[in-house]
Amino acid sequence: MKKITVGQRLYVSVMTVFLLFAISFIVFQQYREKQYKIDTLNLKLQEYNDRMAEAMRSCPSVNESWLTHYVGQHPVRGIRVTLITVRGRVVYDNVRKDYAHMGNHADREEVVEALHLGHGSAVDRMSPTMKRDYFYSATYFPHQGYVVRSALPYDNDLADSLAADQHYIWFAVVSIILITVILFRFLNRLGHNITNLRRFALLADRNEALDVEELMHFSNDELGEIAERIIKLYRQLQNTRQEQDRLKRQLTQNVAHELKTPVASIQGYLETILNNPKIEETTKEQFLKRCYAQSERLSSLLRDISLLNRLDDAPVQKSRECVDIVSLVAEIQKEVSLQLEEHDMLMVVSLPEDLMVEGNRSLLYSVFRNLVDNSIAYAGVGTTIEISAELASQTDGPSLWYFTFSDNGQGVEPHHLSRLFERFYRVDKGRSRKMGGTGLGLAIVKNAILEHGGTINVRNNPEGGLRFDFTLPVA
Repeated sequence: MKKITVGQRLYVSVMTVFLLFAISFIVFQQYREKQYKIDTLNLKLQEYNDRMAEAMRSCPSVNESWLTHYVGQHPVRGIRVTLITVRGRVVYDNVRKDYAHMGNHADREEVVEALHLGHGSAVDRMSPTMKRDYFYSATYFPHQGYVVRSALPYDNDLADSLAADQHYIWFAVVSIILITVILFRFLNRLGHNITNLRRFALLADRNEALDVEELMHFSNDELGEIAERIIKLYRQLQNTRQEQDRLKRQLTQNVAHELKTPVASIQGYLETILNNPKIEETTKEQFLKRCYAQSERLSSLLRDISLLNRLDDAPVQKSRECVDIVSLVAEIQKEVSLQLEEHDMLMVVSLPEDLMVEGNRSLLYSVFRNLVDNSIAYAGVGTTIEISAELASQTDGPSLWYFTFSDNGQGVEPHHLSRLFERFYRVDKGRSRKMGGTGLGLAIVKNAILEHGGTINVRNNPEGGLRFDFTLPVA
């Protein structure tokens, strides 16, 4: 399960508090706006009650026809006006006239409130008399001894007019979204800085390798500036280690890249065969041969990688013996005779008969075999390979055999020479893969010679082709 970062926790916490506040504010504002509209309507009805009571002072008693005429002049249609005595008896109602059958109104919510406070109201209350909902507003006039109650039917129109304005909600929602985005961006930057600092601290505490450049992307604020300075100081102390990590990553990427090509080819050929059961036998055989060739290349690549790893990791474990280089080179010449013939190439060996080298035979075999394979692959058709050696005595150390391995092929451009011994380095990448090379041959040559205490360098021959000069210890 993925762990929630501190930035995410902070964002969730702040957003929870903010949303709770925003929702509470919206609900409160909705209620307040609706209450304001209710109070406004109630105030209008109260004013109507006051004007009606003032007009009734000119009448010595309740005049049914006069009251009906007065109420009929009200601009709002459907208004209901009722006169109620202090004891709750209805003495006038412009909608219903059978007063004797109308119940006592002393217990009506708005009437009770008006008798106690002077005025009262009730929203969306069912009328037992009319069997429908009304908005009631009642006013008590003690000097006249009755309550004037006006009411409007609580229908859809009235409900809509009392509802809160929906535009405010949309404005609030848009505001919340904008604030959420701004808050997310701010807290995301803050959380990113904290997460990077925490990651850096954990890796540094465990003395683990880390890609400092990955941790250098901080926001442009005080925390980001402090974090960048800390990382830069750490980077200055870890330059050597970072360089080693870079080389390891580069090697891993190169290995993965080199392995991908033969594996993909094998998979593609086999998939074609499996998906086409009726494929022609000749085509099938051709695909299987290509699979086999790619598997050979894969095996060669893995073998070379394994050899380089042994050279790097366990040099003291390699056995040493006296190796007859003349017979070793003759063995290689026999093995590659067909390839030499196919390329119309000639291999000239000029080695002393007593040429013995102290070292590991398999590694020395790899040296000469890889040099020969390299020339066969890249020197060109009709060229000649020459191998020679002479004894070089040293006054301050053991005697060495000085070897020269050259061909008269096309050579390489000067700027490539310094990188020929790098792992997976190819002068012509497309041609190298086509020829089946692993890109590790010359790296193996150099490492094997260095393992034997020798040296090697490469240069172009003046007349064309490559020349390798290297030394090996005398047995």
